[in-house]
Amino acid sequence: MALNKAVRRIAVVGTGVIGASWSAQYLARGFDVVATDPAPNAEANLRKYVDDAWKVLTSIGLSPGASRDRLSFTTDMNAALSNADFVQENGPERPDFKIKLYADMDAVTPTDSLIASSSSSLTMSVIQSKCAHPERCVIGHPFNPPHIIPLVEVVGGAKTSPEAVQRAMAFYTSIGKKAIHLRKEVPGHVANRLQSALYREVLYLIEQGVLSVADADDAVSWGPGLRWGVMGPSLQFHLGGGAGGMKHFMEHLLPVMSAGLWQALGSPTITPQLQKTLIEGVQQQAGNRSVQELADSENEVLVGLLRLRAQHA
Repeated sequence: MALNKAVRRIAVVGTGVIGASWSAQYLARGFDVVATDPAPNAEANLRKYVDDAWKVLTSIGLSPGASRDRLSFTTDMNAALSNADFVQENGPERPDFKIKLYADMDAVTPTDSLIASSSSSLTMSVIQSKCAHPERCVIGHPFNPPHIIPLVEVVGGAKTSPEAVQRAMAFYTSIGKKAIHLRKEVPGHVANRLQSALYREVLYLIEQGVLSVADADDAVSWGPGLRWGVMGPSLQFHLGGGAGGMKHFMEHLLPVMSAGLWQALGSPTITPQLQKTLIEGVQQQAGNRSVQELADSENEVLVGLLRLRAQHA
């Protein structure tokens, strides 16, 4: 089965925060989008999200043909999928739910259309297990919010064809995403695992009384976080190796790090007191700003950073 047809009509299944953000992204890139979700008020909530996101998408730059008028909505999933060239699924993270959902979607989606899941934790091998055409099912996991953050993690399941993975990579890249190919399935994929590993040490340091919640956040966002927005950790340590680059780092610095600092890293005990400390610390940082106000402020800075980074690519 060939999976090389042009993508013009995208079905978005599930229109919570991730699905709504994907819908906005695809509309901004000039696609027809048909969204489906059985939840009460789903269409109104979706259209409000898209309207709110359109300002920042406009500042990023709209593709030819981009229009919010190209969004349609139906509670009939079968109708949404029947003519879809590409499907982006964003359902609840429950294995039993996803397995049935994918079997149902697979039965009505054209057999030459890719079906991608935004799942952040489940593997495609589990999700596709009851599909009649599992070879066209892939994980296309975004980083939140998808309409701003470029990263998409692409990984197939045990029954996914190499062609499907290649087509998903090519499609996401064509709409301006930074697609990375995971060659093996691991729980949580990659970006969330990296984020979780860092946060485990943050919580350990707070638990041990080393620093406050605010200072821990500043230690990341005003230090290595700034550099990670330019290049990843391996290239950073290549720079850290000086003229000798990564070779010098591997020979002289990594052994010290692995024998010393790595052994001192800890795992926190999530006690009620630690939870209270985190909640109060975050509330102090946020001040009077709501979650939405914080998100809007972050998005504005992110767009500026992405624009600057593009100039130096």
